[in-house]
Amino acid sequence: MKTRNFFLAALMSLLTLGASAATLYVSPNGAGRGADGLSPQTALKDLQKACDKAQDGDIIKIAEGNYLGSQNAGYIEVRHWITLEGGWNLDFTERDPLKYITKIEPTVEQRGTNGSKGLITLSGLDDVMTQKPKGTVTIDGIMFNYGFENAYKPNDPSDERNGCPSKAFETGRMLDDQSQQISHQIIKSEQAVAGNVIIRNCLIANSPYFGIQFNSRCGEIEICNCVIISNRYGGVRIDGWDKNGEKSHVNFHHNTVAFSWCRDKEMGDMGYGYEFMNKINGDLHHNIFLCNNYAAIARTRALGGPDKVIEAKKVTNVYDNLFFMNAADLQLPSKGGGMWTNVACKDFEDVDEAILPKVEGNREIDAKDAFLKVLDQDYLKGFMNIKTIRSAQYDANSANNQFREAFGMNKQGTETIRVSMYGNRYNFQKAMNLFGAKQGYGAQLPK
Repeated sequence: MKTRNFFLAALMSLLTLGASAATLYVSPNGAGRGADGLSPQTALKDLQKACDKAQDGDIIKIAEGNYLGSQNAGYIEVRHWITLEGGWNLDFTERDPLKYITKIEPTVEQRGTNGSKGLITLSGLDDVMTQKPKGTVTIDGIMFNYGFENAYKPNDPSDERNGCPSKAFETGRMLDDQSQQISHQIIKSEQAVAGNVIIRNCLIANSPYFGIQFNSRCGEIEICNCVIISNRYGGVRIDGWDKNGEKSHVNFHHNTVAFSWCRDKEMGDMGYGYEFMNKINGDLHHNIFLCNNYAAIARTRALGGPDKVIEAKKVTNVYDNLFFMNAADLQLPSKGGGMWTNVACKDFEDVDEAILPKVEGNREIDAKDAFLKVLDQDYLKGFMNIKTIRSAQYDANSANNQFREAFGMNKQGTETIRVSMYGNRYNFQKAMNLFGAKQGYGAQLPK
């Protein structure tokens, strides 16, 4: 019943805003000045300018091209309850997000201008006083690729320091040194979002710090028909900011979530496909989770103490999903000993019903399934054969250690950690091929 009420609230919000909605047009062939954006012939060139011009309920139709914001800063800021609809051809007579590719793909040139922003940043959409969703933001048919701004080792497999399994790779491993790597999300929020969010028919690729991460004050969040691939830390994390944990719900379905990478090359934490957070409910269904570096799904967050009453109301359903070669299909808090509890999808029905109320229909993908052939085979092979090599060096009689000993200081050694692969950039076109690769599961062909 709660889920139905969320959907009704979202529909009423759309109907209310849609009464006076306008349509704006954005094209790389548009005008910088003098255009009003209200027709294909008077399209704007700057997507940020269109977002600033739009009012609540407006639709922005975006033609194929790469949009980097005002003065190519490398991000778009959304401050109104609007729809961004990519995938249009240049004269706006046909829409096909897989043919007419609308993307936000920054490069190293944007490192100095987008460091604190997501490629799309939802700003000024919070309201601590509201009791119901104030509107809807829709992001539809935009392909996000962070892979040309990240810092990587060279794609040279002859040197094991590069973490490059073969010459077929576009890059060596991702650098995890924060002084060298710009780290922010692909889609993020400033504060929270006091309304509904729809993200569909999108590619979320190669982020150095979460693919989608934002906070929800209240509303229905639907993420569907997306390919979420090769993101560091995690694919999706959405926090609930309602103090009672009752006003936000995520419907996460028909997404392909693959190759989520751990926080650093030691691969000791993070690396989640989808992370259930506190004070927010969620349904995960008809997704494909594969080759996630730490766990496909994390259900490790739980409120305790006086907040146990809030925790008891949290509903997290996981049903009708496919899994393949994740480090763990589901990760739960430890029952003792300090380690996480990892659960294979075949054992989901053994999990406490209070944690996973609905669990039917989850299964492992057969190794001979044709879907697996659509993946980048070199990338998959590299992942299957990841190796971590640790080497320590310690010389008690080195000049440095003799000096330290003379001053009563502990002697020191060094440890080198090398990995055969870590966060390497996933090819854009091969990621696009995953749309529609498995009938009924994962990202389907955009409608």
